[in-house]
Amino acid sequence: MGKFEKQAKELLDAIGGKENVAAVTHCATRMRFVLNDDAKADKKRIEAISTTKGMFTNAGQFQVIIGNDVADFYNDFSAISGIEGVSKEAAKSAAKTNQNVIQKLVGTLSEIFTPLLPAIIVGGLILGFRNILEGVQIQALGQAAVDGVLKVTSEGKPVWNTIVQVSPFWNGVNSFLWLPGEAIFHFLPVGITWSVTRKMGTTQILGIVLGITLVSPQLLNAYAVNGTTAAEIAKNWTWDFGFFTLEKIGYQAQVIPAMAAGFLLAYLERFFRKHIPEAISMIFVPLFSLLPTIIAAHAIIGPIGWKIGQGISFVVNTGLTSSLAWLFGGVFGILYAPLVITGLHHTTLAIDAQLIADYGSTNLWPLIDLSNIAQGASVFAVYLLHKKNKKEAEISVPSTISAWLGVTEPAMFGINLKYLYPFVAAMIGSGIAGMVSTFMGVRANSIGVGGLPGILAIRGEDMLKFLLPMLIALVVPIVLTFFFRQAGIFNKLDRVGAGAVNLSEQDAALDALESAAKAGTAIGTTVEIASPLKGEVRALSTASDPVFSQGMMGEGVVILPSEGLLSAPFAGVVSAVFPTKHAIGLISDAGVEVLIHIGMDTVSLAGKGFETFVAQGDHVIKGQKLLTFDIDFIKNQGFVIETPVIVTNQDSFQADLLGQVPHATLTGEVIMTATKR
Repeated sequence: MGKFEKQAKELLDAIGGKENVAAVTHCATRMRFVLNDDAKADKKRIEAISTTKGMFTNAGQFQVIIGNDVADFYNDFSAISGIEGVSKEAAKSAAKTNQNVIQKLVGTLSEIFTPLLPAIIVGGLILGFRNILEGVQIQALGQAAVDGVLKVTSEGKPVWNTIVQVSPFWNGVNSFLWLPGEAIFHFLPVGITWSVTRKMGTTQILGIVLGITLVSPQLLNAYAVNGTTAAEIAKNWTWDFGFFTLEKIGYQAQVIPAMAAGFLLAYLERFFRKHIPEAISMIFVPLFSLLPTIIAAHAIIGPIGWKIGQGISFVVNTGLTSSLAWLFGGVFGILYAPLVITGLHHTTLAIDAQLIADYGSTNLWPLIDLSNIAQGASVFAVYLLHKKNKKEAEISVPSTISAWLGVTEPAMFGINLKYLYPFVAAMIGSGIAGMVSTFMGVRANSIGVGGLPGILAIRGEDMLKFLLPMLIALVVPIVLTFFFRQAGIFNKLDRVGAGAVNLSEQDAALDALESAAKAGTAIGTTVEIASPLKGEVRALSTASDPVFSQGMMGEGVVILPSEGLLSAPFAGVVSAVFPTKHAIGLISDAGVEVLIHIGMDTVSLAGKGFETFVAQGDHVIKGQKLLTFDIDFIKNQGFVIETPVIVTNQDSFQADLLGQVPHATLTGEVIMTATKR
């Protein structure tokens, strides 16, 4: 039995079964489905699965956040579903029917670079470690160990050298580590051309060969081009064909030439496979595809692609080194997280790689790293605010760690976007940190290493400077998350009952009341929850607002009221009466917390059409009148009158609906039970 077999079965059933899956694949953190009918996916059930950290729909795909175990989960899902062999290409192809041109281009770029990420990350770690060996200054203790005297300058000051200058051992380690570092970044075009052919479904070995011809030792290394005169290139680095010459220029670390050449190779191979008889295709398809591509790569594609790449990196580098660099850095710091949502963030990998190729370092990667840190900080703040919610802690704690290690999708889609205010707090914190980073001129020697370990990718001379932006990216989002929560700013809870309430005071009151009530509540105790309204009881998943329908606030029901009278569903204490009068919170004598929200978005009515008869702290009995509301007035203002009745402390009580839905109910009839966990 696979590790995730149970959860995979639950997910398959929740998305509508095997017959509803047109295609499925996975990326670094997500299961990616193309569903025949998105409406069949039961989002509430999906969110309740223990391994699920969130879900969203993007680029024609229904994506479920799993986290770092997604590969194992995918294998178990394939085993139990029988949807074996559904490739990423099939999923992408099916999803593209719902994509526009921009989405298709971004998706293609993502598919090219995603398989390369493991190597890029490893390379970044290696180069980051080499940054320390070559950049950190220490006293020359090697000499002191020999003669017992600390080496000093003529002025009597200690001599400082790098680690590689002092230690023969670490100098050897540093030299050895250049081997994998060079393999990953200098020969990046090989990986790109391979990945393009892999994506296009053509012969991958031809892609590898093409990539090798772009970085062959017979060519002038791309890093040496700027230091070589045109006369020397003409004399020593050209192919002379008599009536024309071709420069022997390598494309080490170049992105655009490699991608363009890879696509030309793939399209030529597809063309010739259609027109060359199968009996001789093994010989002539590779020949007619590869040879013209190599010629075009060195004669046309390479030089043009090089200029385009240089132009893009020049614009970005100029923006981040100009007098307005702080503004550029701030804007990018704010917008990077939304780019991750759209998938456009994959374009930055190509830009970063080009910056390193052209300038030896990148000023863009530090900003990306700071955004990772900021998203993790906001999730950590949410964890501190919601520590009692054990299910959410199962998401927020791993998501914090994941973001601080450079993978932000679980944090953003599992927590931050769910509540919105922590997402905004992280964006602001990232923007401020980005402004400071660009103002200080921080640059990275490599890419791929994100989050807190991302400091290893920073240039040796910038590492200490980078600590300040990192601190800002940690502290500001945490402070703003607490502030936004307390003030109700950017808070999805505003729309479901926060209004102008001071949430910290409300939480304190809830905690005190809950603790007192639960002191004598034994595990297994069942509390009956009566209908507070006369009307029709419906499943919570039918609510028009996804905050309710997806169970973000808790479990319960939706009632479509036929009378404008709200009564107490049990005996207990009024924990909150919102200033806009459209919602009320209650805690039963056994400790069950319930939120009743009249209508959708009715907070904007500012209390018009509502009248309350109780205040916060009042003790009420079952059936007692709590508030009245004018149904006709609310409808005439354009608002939906459906009313969620939610058990909000689901970490302590399990809510269960009684009877089939929909069904009619009278005030006082038992519609739910809440059982102490």
